[in-house]
Amino acid sequence: MQDDDLAFLAWTRGNTLRLLQNGADFFPALCAAIDGANQSVHLETYIFARDSIGDSVLDHLVAAARRGVQVNLVLDGFGSHANIDYVRKRLAEVDAQCMVFRPEPRWLGKLVPSRSRLRRLHRKTAVIDETVAFVGGINIEDDFDDGAKTARFDFAVEIRGPLVADVMYAQDLMWVRLSWRRLRRHIARPRSWHHLRLLVPRHARIAVAAAAEPPLPSQYDHLRAALVLRDNVRYRQVFERAYLCCIRAARDEILIANAYFFPGRDFRKALLDAAARGVRVRVLLQGKTAHHIQYHATRVLYDEFLAGGIEIYEYEAGFIHAKAAVIDGIATVGSSNLDPFSLLLAREANVIVDGKPFVADLKARVEQAIAQSAVRIRRYEFGRRSWLRRAIDRVSYALLRIGVALTGKSGLF
Repeated sequence: MQDDDLAFLAWTRGNTLRLLQNGADFFPALCAAIDGANQSVHLETYIFARDSIGDSVLDHLVAAARRGVQVNLVLDGFGSHANIDYVRKRLAEVDAQCMVFRPEPRWLGKLVPSRSRLRRLHRKTAVIDETVAFVGGINIEDDFDDGAKTARFDFAVEIRGPLVADVMYAQDLMWVRLSWRRLRRHIARPRSWHHLRLLVPRHARIAVAAAAEPPLPSQYDHLRAALVLRDNVRYRQVFERAYLCCIRAARDEILIANAYFFPGRDFRKALLDAAARGVRVRVLLQGKTAHHIQYHATRVLYDEFLAGGIEIYEYEAGFIHAKAAVIDGIATVGSSNLDPFSLLLAREANVIVDGKPFVADLKARVEQAIAQSAVRIRRYEFGRRSWLRRAIDRVSYALLRIGVALTGKSGLF
């Protein structure tokens, strides 16, 4: 790939990155960073569960606030709906702040169809003391919360270096937006304003440098990396554009691990074109899922992909929640699935990395999951599935397409 293929991204150099796999890596790293905070902790997440993990992270946030650290938490109003009041109460007791992105309507309002309710905060980011950041796909919940015997397969990245400022900037924009909405709601009650703490963007006043600490396992230095956001205003298609640039420029391999996979027409064509020119294309997808319509709709795409020489694997050991890819020498890890929800509606955050050690590490981990925990879908065997399974797939596909049509973007899919 030529350097100018992704020139539209805001690349930074000199980053130190650590690849974190599953909650077993992520939560100890996150909690250790919170425990070491002296100034601030800013965390965004889609799901904040009340389980052993959620309670533990909340305890660490409360402890940080008690020793004088400014703690800010942003939760999605749908993903964390059941636990918002509890989390807010715990944080309010220690003068920490919790804001909610698009709170769910009350009472019968939940029954009123609204496209705006589909526009969720799906990204998972954290910045501690303006020096270390986390970006990935891992929610604040137990990997084993749904009864699985194997941990949910997922990734996050710990970041030190200039890229931290970009994560901070994205968080600050969200915080100011939510603060402004809250201010308008309290405009008739001026005494409530002091709770808002509208902030000066932190990224503008610091020069972030990698901490001088001993190297950790799977930590890689001096990497070129970029934060890629998706929203409904400024960054509508930046992530998809970056993905397509890499796929169209690929010469050797494309390896994708994605929880919810229903890409648009251009994306599917780019994958098929890559396979046709000799690129090895492998896709690791759900074998078990709680979202059956999406799973069965995706299987309608299998026939075309298998006929085009794309290798499809289904993860069977447990649930896959990863949103990662390796395309020649470029890797991405983050929150964005390759489906209409992530590509058309949600706010997402991914890190794109140009660095051989990191790319090789991510590739090895996904390949290990394929070798140990996945089943390859063979064209001949898949073509022999029963008429009932075919019917379920087709009906699910039709329902998902109807859902996409309601977004007004059906032409893309």
